[in-house]
Parts: sequence; C-alpha cells; structure tokens
Amino acid sequence: MSEHESPIYLEPDRPIEERVQDLVSRMTIEEKVSQMVHPAAAIERLGVPAYNWWNECLHGVGRAGIATVFPQAIGLAATWNTDLMLDVATAISDEARAKHHQAVREGNRGIYYGLTFWTPNINIFRDPRWGRGQETYGEDPYLTARLGGAFVRGLQGDDPDYLKVVATPKHYAVHSGPEEGRHSFDACVSERDLHETYLPAFEATVREAGAWSVMGAYNRTNGEACCASPTLLGQILREEWGFEGYVVSDCGAIKDIWAHHQLVETPEEAAALAVREGCDLNCGATYEHLLAAVEQGLIDEATIDIAVTRLFTARFKLGMFDPDERVPYAQIPYEVNDCAEHRALALDAARQSMVLLKNDDGFLPLSRDLKKVAVIGPNADDVEVLLGNYSGTPSSAVTPLQGVRNLLGPDAEVLYARGCGVTDGMEEELREAVAVARQAEVAIVCLGLSQEVEGEEGAAKLADRTELLLPGRQEQLLRELYLASVPTVLVLLNGSAVAINWADAALPAIVEAWYPGEEGGTALAEMLFGVYNPAGRLPVTFYRSEEQLPPFEDYAMAGHTYRFFEGEPLYPFGHGLSYTRFVYNGLTLSPREIQGGESVEARVIVRNLGNRAGDEVVQVYLKDVRSSFPVPLRTLVGFRRIRLEPGKDQTLTFTITADQMAARDRQGRPVVQPGEFIVSVGGGQPIEGSPLPYLTESFKVTGKPFRPDEPPREEEIPAQPEPAPAEGDGPPADDQTSPADPPTQDED
Repeated sequence: MSEHESPIYLEPDRPIEERVQDLVSRMTIEEKVSQMVHPAAAIERLGVPAYNWWNECLHGVGRAGIATVFPQAIGLAATWNTDLMLDVATAISDEARAKHHQAVREGNRGIYYGLTFWTPNINIFRDPRWGRGQETYGEDPYLTARLGGAFVRGLQGDDPDYLKVVATPKHYAVHSGPEEGRHSFDACVSERDLHETYLPAFEATVREAGAWSVMGAYNRTNGEACCASPTLLGQILREEWGFEGYVVSDCGAIKDIWAHHQLVETPEEAAALAVREGCDLNCGATYEHLLAAVEQGLIDEATIDIAVTRLFTARFKLGMFDPDERVPYAQIPYEVNDCAEHRALALDAARQSMVLLKNDDGFLPLSRDLKKVAVIGPNADDVEVLLGNYSGTPSSAVTPLQGVRNLLGPDAEVLYARGCGVTDGMEEELREAVAVARQAEVAIVCLGLSQEVEGEEGAAKLADRTELLLPGRQEQLLRELYLASVPTVLVLLNGSAVAINWADAALPAIVEAWYPGEEGGTALAEMLFGVYNPAGRLPVTFYRSEEQLPPFEDYAMAGHTYRFFEGEPLYPFGHGLSYTRFVYNGLTLSPREIQGGESVEARVIVRNLGNRAGDEVVQVYLKDVRSSFPVPLRTLVGFRRIRLEPGKDQTLTFTITADQMAARDRQGRPVVQPGEFIVSVGGGQPIEGSPLPYLTESFKVTGKPFRPDEPPREEEIPAQPEPAPAEGDGPPADDQTSPADPPTQDED
C-alpha cells in the first residue's frame, strides 16, 4: 500500500469482515487488550477513538441527562402489546442515536453516551421478592420472548447495512436473586427447567430478533461461572443458536470468578478462562491482566484476536468508522430527544400498562362531576416513584396528584395528604390523612413500593424484599380510612407483586399502576375517571403471602409462577379487568387430530358487548394432559391485544406449533408425545370462577413421538405414556436442585 492509499479498514465499500481483519492485524497486543474493557482506550496512531461500551436504556435512555421516560419494564410488560414495545424501543433508539452524535460533536466519548446498550433484562421473574424483577417482562418465558424480541428489533433497527444501536439481552442465564449473594451464588437447575423456562427468551432474542450482544450473569449456573461457561457461551449460545455477536460480562463478574466463586486463584486465570470460553468484553478491569496471562501461557494472542474481532465488528456495524452521510441513523436530529411525539407515546404506554385488579359494582370509573376528591399516600406526589430504576431524567413529570388536578380542573377541589412514608410514618400524618379524606367524596390512595425497598444490590436500601405485605404503615392508613367510611380506590405504584389481602376483601376498587414513567399521573387520572378504558394484564402472579412460595434460593421451577404454582393466588398471571364486557364464541381447532410435528390452528370470535370501546388481551393457553414427563399446569402459547368498538367483533387465529406442544425430557430435550392437549382461549387463564371469559377445546396427537430438534429417536422415548403425574408435580428426585452455596459478603 502506498502512503497515499487509505487502509482497508477505512474503506466503507469493503466488506466489514475485511475491514475488521485489517484493523485488528495492525494492532499490538497491548492495544488489543485495551479494547476489551468497557472504557476502551483510543488508539491514536490508527485513528480509533476512545469508546465506552457501558450504556443503559431499560425504559428510556438512562443516565445521560434529559430523555423520555417510559413506564418501567414490568409496566411495559403489562401492556401485552408487541407493537407498542417496538414503537417504544424505536423512540428510545432515536434518542440514543441523537444523544450519541451530539456528544461526539462536543468531544464527549464518556460513559452513557455510546451506542451499545445493556438492555433488555429478560430474566424470568420467578419470585416476587427479587428487587430487580421490576426490570423484567415478568414470569412467563413466552411473553418475555415476544416482548423482548420486539424491544431488540426496535433498538437495533431494520437497516440492511447498519445497526441503529446494539441491544444486549441480560443476564444470561438463570439469574433472579437473591441480590445479596449474586457474586458467589450457584443457581442449580435441572436440564428440564433450564431449557423449558430459563433459556427460551434468550434464544428468541438471539435467533429471531438478532440481538448482537448478550450479557453474562454474575452467578454460577450448575457450577460454571455464567461469564466463563462452556455450556452457556460455547455449546448453547454459539453452537446451538448460531450467535455471531459479542458477549459482555456483568460489571465486576470476571473478578467474581476468582474472588468470590473461587473457581481459579488469580485474576490472570479468571481473565484467560472467560476469554477462552467466549466472554469478549469485561465490564470491569480484570481483563487488564490479560497481558500477564499471555506471558504466563494461560491464553494466546490468537484467542484474544477472536474477541477483539467480534467487538470491532459491532463498532463497524454501528457505522463508527464510516462518514456520517453514509449512516442513515446518524441523520437523526438532536431535537428528537424528549420531543412531543415521544411524550405522547410515553402517555399511551402508561395508559396501556394500567391493570384494573378489582372493580366491585362498577365503582370505577369515577364521575368527572365530583367536586371534592382526596389524593392520599406516599406515592401520590413523588416524581421518583414514577421512574423506577435505570431511568433517564424527564424534563417534566406528572404525579398522580397532579394528574387528577389537571383532569378535573378548577371546578373540583383536589385535597392532598401524604399519610405516611413508604416504609415509615407518624401518627400525626395518619390523622391528617383521615381528616382530609373525610372532607372528600372519594379518596384515591396511592401506596405500594419504591426504590427504597426493591432494586439492585448497592442501589436500593433493601434490594430484595423478605415479605410481600405493603411495607411500613401503609395498610394501617388504608384501614383507618376504611373505618372513617371514606369511599376509597387503592392505587399501587410498585415494580413487583404485593400481598394486599385485606384491601382486596374490603375495598371496592384496586388499580395496579407500576412505576408508570413521566406521564404516569396523566394516564392514571384518565383511567380512574373513565377517559381511558383499562386493559392491562398482570405479567406476574400476585400471591397471598410469601408462605406460598418456595425458598428464595430455590431455582427449581416447581411451585414457582403460574405454570407450576398449585395454590390459590390473590390475582393470577394474565388478570386484568375492563369497563366494558367482552365475550368469546366459536372456538374451533383445526385439525382436531394430528401427527407429532404438525401444527394446530385455533380460531375464535371476540365481541365487545359493552357500551364503550376498549382493548381486550386475548390469551391462549395449552395443557399437555398425558405427558410422561413433568409438564406445566398450563402455559401461554399465544396472545394478542385488540381494540373493539361497542357491538363489534373480530375473528382471531392462532397457530400452536410442535415446539409449543413439546414437553422436556430429563436431558432438557423437547419431545411431542401422543396424547390429548387442551387449548383455552380467553381474557385470562382458564381458572374456575374467573371473572374473565374463556373457552376450551382439545385436540389429539397420534402416531409416534416426535422430537422438534432432531430426527425421532424412539428408543429413548416411552412408546406408551406413563400415568400422568399430578398437576404441578416437580421433576423426579434426581432432577431436583442441590442446595445453594451460602451467600458471602460482596467485596466489590
């Protein structure tokens, strides 16, 4: 190459593979290692700018100043709306691109201004005590996969040549608390639970949505550190799923390998192990020991080259080494950040996330002719409670109190009293709240949780919860308002399920509002006063107490989530009421008898019999009646959110595939066995006594057992199903998890 020719890596018309190979070949080993930690250094002689890989956009661009703040992830999940998820993620990635390019223009290449986002969190929310469950899409693998996939597509865009941003599903895998022991904990699971529950959402976001990055978890899974697991990273992620992107560690997780998991003795060994097994990028500093690891013979430069190649492939796909005029996403104007259109989308998302849990005798909606309304509670006028964790900063935010005042206007008097704190309170505050409520025609009481009591280790005061009751004196406040004979609607603002058994028995109306984002107060007021007809559905089970749950450290799925819980919940997964009435008719399955490997089509007619328009979330559940393997009580296999005007109907069709019919054998492999399957379609789960309508039909699978993932191997499959286990039976004794390691004190 002459001195006037540009290097191959700077030629935009060359294939990315050639450009990356050319650039990496020009680096010294010291320069290569400098690119494998999240604050990657500049390589000035090659024109490689500094780059910080760490960025967050869980429900809006986080930690980078003013940005649109959408409902927390658990609230987005409550919308059960994949189209909305795509729109929200598209808006977020618009703002991300605008912020990044503005920061570069200003010479800012620091943390939280890059294009590689550690989102979404698609861990299964198996236990409501986990403080980070608010970041997830709930407890169901199918719902999480569909919502997570839509979010990944919205972030990464649809350009054939460039990624808009990089999405990073996390925390791979089998990670959902306890927070206190996450740096040393070994999550032991059966192969059945691993493949049936913990991996499907990751597989969907990688294989279907094309996520270009995955973040490994802090913990071990079945003895292997997740960020250095040959099973998770090599065998499953790359070999089985064909993942081509890069893997990043959770922050400090490589240090954990030697300091807390104690799988090796030195940071050099930990760094070498993680890179050899496929973790390309270290959030942290342990990879700085890779040079010493090479000198010690623990790893070679060729293996380091593989990781660096993956990292620069991502940067080239983001257009970082091309002129801005060639990169369509570089043209997004900075003014898109916090724009009116995105604020309107945040309002729509908040509306759709609201779940009407209870509404006796049509207590809601409230009349807009009320002249005096009391808004009470610790979460009634607190902007921080709207946001949840990993949020950006809204330019303005509407609390429940402000939302009610804005909606009712000057013709009504809206009174306010805090009553108590989320975790504390004084008698004087309680008495004041009761006195204020007695002056009003109705009390809207905003209680729940906050980042004081649920969140990530080191971020929240308590991180995980030990009990499901409302903390502090909140229930006492409710009871005193009840004794004062004040008509009361309870509004919950929280990121996980709470046990509100007394309130459910005593109060006429209860609303779940989650952490609803910057327009949460507007959406809540519209819902309470009938401007908006609620249709959100629970993405988690609301239990009656923690006594209904297995031990928090137990990762076996038996007894966890609606799919394996045999008790009576307070509110089931999928629950949510409306101000109108929907009915289901004409459920048909075609064909009614199939061979293993074939699909079944379910068709149903949904009609709005009420006098107002509304959304309905149509849910499809499947139950395998005769499997010789332990199977869920029922599992979600389809859903769709639709809108119907009064008196109108819509015919919906769902396809139930062989993959969805498959049970998992002891090795975690899928198999469709001959037998009967029950399909339920309705507004919620097929639970006796449910206020939500549903229909059920059945079909039969005949012929030989079928394995969706390989040619039939009949010798390994029971020819005749054994007697079906009782509903909810866990795996056989040798499938049970082993006791978890006791948590140790984190030193990070």
